[in-house]
Amino acid sequence: MHEDGHPARLVSARAREEERLFEQSLRPRTLAEFVGQEAVKERLAIFLEACRARGEQLDHVLLYGPPGLGKTTLAYILATEMGVGLRATSGPAVERAGDMVAILTNLQEREILFIDEIHRLNRKAEETLYPAVEDFVFDWVSGKGPTARTNRIRLNRFTLVGATTRAGLLTSPLRDRFGIIVHLDFYGPAELMQIVLRAASILGVEIEREAAREVAQRARGTPRVANRLLRRLRDYAQVRADGVITLKVAREGLELLEVDGAGLDRVDQEMLRAIISKYGGGPVGLTTLAASIGEDPDTIEEVYEPYLLKKGFLQRTPRGRMVTPLAYRHLGLEPPGRQLDFFSER
Repeated sequence: MHEDGHPARLVSARAREEERLFEQSLRPRTLAEFVGQEAVKERLAIFLEACRARGEQLDHVLLYGPPGLGKTTLAYILATEMGVGLRATSGPAVERAGDMVAILTNLQEREILFIDEIHRLNRKAEETLYPAVEDFVFDWVSGKGPTARTNRIRLNRFTLVGATTRAGLLTSPLRDRFGIIVHLDFYGPAELMQIVLRAASILGVEIEREAAREVAQRARGTPRVANRLLRRLRDYAQVRADGVITLKVAREGLELLEVDGAGLDRVDQEMLRAIISKYGGGPVGLTTLAASIGEDPDTIEEVYEPYLLKKGFLQRTPRGRMVTPLAYRHLGLEPPGRQLDFFSER
């Protein structure tokens, strides 16, 4: 037992830090190295070139989309391409308006302030951002009553880059202050295959192209997942094979990891089976579903649902989540007639 009595918490924190360092080692440094999101890269390249030509800071950027698609990577790439520094924080870490003021007043000219999970920013801290991103000033009131006076601090011109998985939770005043809004979508298998091969080269892992394609097909359209699967297959190949990830080794390793041919893992399948077996295929509310499988509602909504919706295994309705006939067939089950009628009418 660890001193604080929470060994799992410490192990989890250590695992997260190890994962962060691993992802950082694979992170592309420039737009040219960034695989996928071609339309996004083309737009950003134009904006960057124009700003560099005028000698101005980049306009404020909002990056949104499911986890693991490269929002943080793109923020660092923007700093590299602009030749400026980057200060990184997250919405939950900025607890008070004073924390935000301390960050803003220490920014250098044209520097990038990256706020991950910006939708979770404290409301007072968020309100401090409004004049800062619009006019590059910070106002505060000193004194009380008749002696009160407004003071103003001029800030260096900077670029705010916000990242979120829940763009709908951003307040309108904050969202409206971003001049560049970028949506990142899931990657295709061909793009993910390139990412797997690039990561394998960096890590010194020998992998067959067919094996890389197999990993790409099961990576949920997400580079972070592809890199994580590659890392686990590297371990599997080292222990169970001769260190080379062949197609056979990849399939055996992915089966051991409980990742099926569509990229669904144990939690995905558990969600779908719970809706089918406990709630007749749905509809079922998010909190009820979360409680039934022992997962956090936010984790379900941010991590698991987007991919299941994208693949057509899940549907949101006004009354809750419903499993589609496609999900039944994927799980080897026969869709009920009522379910087929519901979807055929829509």
